Amino acid sequence: MLGRARTAFAPVRQAATSAGRMAATPAARRAFSTAMADDDFEPGFSLAFTEEQNALKELARSFAVNEMMPVAAKYDQTMEFPQEVFNKAWELGLVNTHVPEECGGLGLGCFEGVLIGEELAYGCTGIMTAMEANGLAAAPVILAGTPEQKKKYLGRLCEEPLQAAYCVTEPGAGSDVAGLATTAVKKGDSWVLNGQKMWITNGGVANWYFVLAKTDPTKGAGSGFTGFIVDADTPGISVGRKEINMGQRCSDTRGITFEDVAVPAENVLGQEGLGFKVAMGAFDHTRPPVAAGAVGLARRAMDEAIAYATERKTMGTPIANHQAVSFMIADMAIGIEASRCLVHKSAWEIDQGRKNTMYASMAKAFAGDHANKVAADAVQIFGGNGFNTEYPVEKLMRDAKIYQIYEGTSQIQRLIISREIFQRGHGGLAP
Repeated sequence: MLGRARTAFAPVRQAATSAGRMAATPAARRAFSTAMADDDFEPGFSLAFTEEQNALKELARSFAVNEMMPVAAKYDQTMEFPQEVFNKAWELGLVNTHVPEECGGLGLGCFEGVLIGEELAYGCTGIMTAMEANGLAAAPVILAGTPEQKKKYLGRLCEEPLQAAYCVTEPGAGSDVAGLATTAVKKGDSWVLNGQKMWITNGGVANWYFVLAKTDPTKGAGSGFTGFIVDADTPGISVGRKEINMGQRCSDTRGITFEDVAVPAENVLGQEGLGFKVAMGAFDHTRPPVAAGAVGLARRAMDEAIAYATERKTMGTPIANHQAVSFMIADMAIGIEASRCLVHKSAWEIDQGRKNTMYASMAKAFAGDHANKVAADAVQIFGGNGFNTEYPVEKLMRDAKIYQIYEGTSQIQRLIISREIFQRGHGGLAP
């Protein structure tokens, strides 16, 4: 197969060689010639998916259409946790995709995760978030856990359809993670946690939590916080009421209170004092799937708008024939394609072992903002019907808003992006 690829690539290789002869300096020309003579030279860029990636995408698409879309409105109205749908997704391997194979998972990359996530979000972002929350909770364990911790807690998620939760946000500290007030004090062979977390996705259904707590009040965020794995049935944990949110209502969001909760020292995640770095490092892996969810929602809103615009008539013609409407659809499509490219770029970078912080924030900010615009414009295209609960776009508009808030607001993403750009200096965005 490698030989066929080289043969097919021969015309491009010849053209590239010609370009190389025009390199600015003799040294550059020699370096280019050496690279081109390498027998292992292969094209380095492709937008094509592998057979496995296409299969995963189609599996997720079928699941979204057949299992999620028919029940999305029901779960939005009842606000029940979608355990039945979660169980079916778990059986198919659409949950916990990043858990390593040695722990019972599929060991898929972030890129495969965003392909799956976009399709699931097309069906219902509330249900998708209930599934994806496991990925956020598991990310710190995958990044910093010991072999024993991974086998115990990640393996548990793969043995039966359980949930986990990421406990970082607090009532007085959301974007300002350094302002967290939850504490952990070492007492003998255990750490004792006290504090309150808020807006915890899967908070009321989780089997275990990743918890970030302050362990040294004299130090800053970089060395004063420690991460812990905490079993949900540990004495001293109180689960608050289910919060009734604007959108994604079947996602279980609650406050979690820790009162003298004893956590064994073996459940310290990574080293003492490195919790903040572990918690923030997880976002490089989880922001791309969240951004993919925004892409899926935007795509669904656009499809609903297209279908309605081709059926609804005014002035004797479908409203799709009115430029005011058709241009709105065009802008939707432009932004969706751009969002998807950013999502794929951010996922690809982290899978290559490179830092993707800036690209993950770009994807999250752009896709989240655009999803809100697409959903709002879809409601506008539906007119009065769009404002009614009998039509799907009002739910999409409510669901979209959270993409500008959770896992870092759109403003925080821009703060991260600007810092990265100035750190890189001139030419920092060059490919």
